Amino acid sequence: MADALKQLPQSNHPDLLIGFNKADDAGVFRINDRQALVQTLDFFPPIVDDPYHFGRIAAANALSDVYAMGGKPLTALNIVAFPDCDLPVKYLTEILRGGMEKVEEAGAVIVGGHSIKDEELKYGISVTGIVDPDRIISNSGARAGDRLFLTKPLGTGLITTGIKRNVVPDDLVEIVVKTMAALNRPAAELMIRFRAHAATDITGYGLLGHAHEMANGSGVTIMIESQRLPLLPRALELAEAGMIPGGAVANRDFLKDKVFISELVSENTVRVLFDPQTSGGLLIAIDGEQADEFEKELKAQGGESWMIGTVETPGDYPLIVR
Repeated sequence: MADALKQLPQSNHPDLLIGFNKADDAGVFRINDRQALVQTLDFFPPIVDDPYHFGRIAAANALSDVYAMGGKPLTALNIVAFPDCDLPVKYLTEILRGGMEKVEEAGAVIVGGHSIKDEELKYGISVTGIVDPDRIISNSGARAGDRLFLTKPLGTGLITTGIKRNVVPDDLVEIVVKTMAALNRPAAELMIRFRAHAATDITGYGLLGHAHEMANGSGVTIMIESQRLPLLPRALELAEAGMIPGGAVANRDFLKDKVFISELVSENTVRVLFDPQTSGGLLIAIDGEQADEFEKELKAQGGESWMIGTVETPGDYPLIVR
């Protein structure tokens, strides 16, 4: 996609604050001095068997792009590709119900959508949110001295691959579904108040892919402490067992010359670092002097975060894992 977009002319509209020419989570278009629209779209095939949970996860995943920009979701449109076969319509009903409930939990509303017939079931939503143009949080504002927080544990790609191969027990399915369906809203609202320097949500490019985008866009080096990484149960075990999604291989190949990983980091941890996440957490860069208070307040509100690294002055690599 990046190669295809390079061939297109870039818009120079004065109110387009963030467009596809930047590797950010959503587009931002100013509508007046105090308001800008935040717009995003995401959809994909089922990653869990239960249609209701699939709908919840897909909606949470798309909503996260708006949260990552410091925005507030307002409206959503359903996007559906449904097979013209014997798949009961009740499955689609449950998917839409799950998506609608998650959108409503975010304080937004479903206003419509579009469906097509396709050989493979797919679902997602297009989200429109709102943000103050002066308080947009992009992925390119990280500063030396910031601390990096991650708001969800890693390993969803490994586990969902294990689900497809029938090697994941029901209790772990329940855990990963709960993690993916959780909104990033509490951390997003708090990072706005703390004026985070940068943020992005961790999805298909994995932690290292999105961290590289932040480091590259900000002109800094990001240092990740592998021992601090939050992991879902059995993530390392599934990595050892070879439950590696195809996306993880592509992520690793793309970043091979762009990241330095210490030889002390285990191979299975490296596999987690490249693991493509679905509806992952936010990666947030907070001023070092405010980091402890941010972490304390988020915990007091029932949210989770892990301090996984720091932002340094630019060095030989934009991204270092030790």
